[in-house]
Amino acid sequence: MTELRTTPTPEPASAHPERSVRRASRVTIRDVARTAGVSVATVSKVINGRDGIAEATSARVLRVVEDLGYESSLVAASMRRRRTHVIGVLVAEFEPFALQLLQGVSDSLADTSYDVLAYAGSVSAGDHVGWERRSLSRLAGTLIDGAVLVTPTVALPSASVPVVAIDPHTGSAGPATVDTDNLAGARLATEHLIALGHRRIAHLRGRGDLESARLREQGYRDALADAGIPFDPALIAEGGYRAPEASRGAATLLDLADRPTAVFAANDLSAIETVRVAATRGLRIPDDLSVVGFDDIPEASACEPSLTTVRQPLHRMGAAAVQLLLTMLDGGEAGHHRMPAELIVRGSTRPLPEHT
Repeated sequence: MTELRTTPTPEPASAHPERSVRRASRVTIRDVARTAGVSVATVSKVINGRDGIAEATSARVLRVVEDLGYESSLVAASMRRRRTHVIGVLVAEFEPFALQLLQGVSDSLADTSYDVLAYAGSVSAGDHVGWERRSLSRLAGTLIDGAVLVTPTVALPSASVPVVAIDPHTGSAGPATVDTDNLAGARLATEHLIALGHRRIAHLRGRGDLESARLREQGYRDALADAGIPFDPALIAEGGYRAPEASRGAATLLDLADRPTAVFAANDLSAIETVRVAATRGLRIPDDLSVVGFDDIPEASACEPSLTTVRQPLHRMGAAAVQLLLTMLDGGEAGHHRMPAELIVRGSTRPLPEHT
């Protein structure tokens, strides 16, 4: 952030009426906003060089900054006010799921006085278990006022700053969480394939340490049971949410002597990898194999054929996490927000020939 310091030359107050608001205490950003007749968010954007502010407004704010002698320094401000007006978004890595959530966080803060600090906590070499605690210890108190943790591996009941967890590994047990109805979403995906006439429906499961992955597998099993379709353990394979594991899992399923006619993958990356593996075996999507994913990341609509998937409202989830966090920072109560899942039907699924 830009650090602005001025030492005004003594002049009569009448020469600069803005100085009439000067107080013995240190000038704050709210003093600048009130004197300039703009919002705190506008002042923040001007002093940090952001776009979108009219030239005349920017000039007026900077004149008031100079006249009042306002000092803007992130660390100094945090020491004075115990607030930095920065929200940290902590992710394990910058992958599509996290990037969509980050966009929602950023957009939600656009009209506030808060900035966003995005931090990847487990991209370096070594053991990444508990990366959240290490990351928070580095950032909390002097750099961020609160944090949004994306798929944290551990619960953090005693964090030094307010924390909201999105899709935590352990489920919604923490004081403030945001997630999607994974169970209902998985049922929607499986019921869609059943309605198309499929009976040999495989599941490429997600990571074993994630409650959301467990719920997606449970939703798949429940939908089969409700339709009277016996569960076949051979039609479950490890996908792990990553391309290498998903590739191996998809190969296991598609190389079965009695291969599935449809695959429900626990996330879009695994579903897209299933489509790729199917092509190497001469299988056409959706003529020979229907595929459904989960998440609705941008790649889902961009791949060929476009992917039928269960949409998590990732942008809204990021925004909801911000609202929870701002409420907590203002002394309000935390809570749990569960978002509805939505089936998005595209080109990767079709009825079996005998059901067309």
